[in-house]
Amino acid sequence: MSYVSDLSQSSEYLSFRSSIPLRKVVVDSDGAKTWRIFDSGPKTVSCPLICLPPVSGTADIFFRQVMGLSSRGVRVIAAEAPAYWNLKEWCDGFKRLIDYLELDRVHIFGASLGGFIAQKFAELTMNCPRVASLVLCNTFTDTTVFEYKDSAALFWLLPSLVLKRMLMGNFTTDKVDKRMAESIDFMVERLETLTQAELASRLTLNCTPCYVQPDTLRNMPVTIVDVWDESALCARVREDLYKSYPHAKLAHLKSGGNFPYLSRSDEVNLHLLIHLRQFDGSELCASYVSLHKTRESPQDEASVSYFNQRDKYVQIS
Repeated sequence: MSYVSDLSQSSEYLSFRSSIPLRKVVVDSDGAKTWRIFDSGPKTVSCPLICLPPVSGTADIFFRQVMGLSSRGVRVIAAEAPAYWNLKEWCDGFKRLIDYLELDRVHIFGASLGGFIAQKFAELTMNCPRVASLVLCNTFTDTTVFEYKDSAALFWLLPSLVLKRMLMGNFTTDKVDKRMAESIDFMVERLETLTQAELASRLTLNCTPCYVQPDTLRNMPVTIVDVWDESALCARVREDLYKSYPHAKLAHLKSGGNFPYLSRSDEVNLHLLIHLRQFDGSELCASYVSLHKTRESPQDEASVSYFNQRDKYVQIS
């Protein structure tokens, strides 16, 4: 590999890779498509939290969620899809994956493209629900907001270097703190590991005109994790997401950039725990212990705020 980030050499990441194996799961009949997953936590839990990465990410970008939440008794699966070129193909493959893992329903934490696909999967499986809840991070409901929408059908022709340069434009290092800079470096390193087919297929999914029908998800528990500082998504895209889910809880972070699950992992993990607590004691519980009994540090408690859109009040958790 031509680029090595500090984060990939950290003791935290090395501990993750040494303790949690990477599983390769083939679920398609032709045997050509392989899902890569990290599965941690009690295997008796049949409704785990599944983390889906953005265009530039791999499954291990959620190593801090896998390590942090599994230590609280939550079963967490970080999943990376093979090259699927349309949403139906992707959703069919994901359904086969959760069937293979013998999961009844799943909670999904999706970042950017991962969040969009999570919404579409929940929408397409509403007649036979497979999604228990959604946590959406820096994501969107309509792909037409992206500048490459008119050339999405041509991505499969472009060489890997061109596709990577298209994505690198969003990796700004201006006005960021050390943790954000480290997360950007790590994402650049992960980007370098993706093949041309993986990049082209993800960009095709990201830019092919498509939108979520939020009315079909009006009864779905949703938490939106958002950052107040600069990210790749403009304010209008964020507002559209808020309007699509007026019942959602908004979990705001003061900063974190495009990859808060890396740069602000403690706060993101706390939001995920709070989201999952509502399912304690039910068949949709993602943990084998009560999450209401877990304690956060005083620092975490002071840094987290929620805005409940329906009740119009701010709650410090």
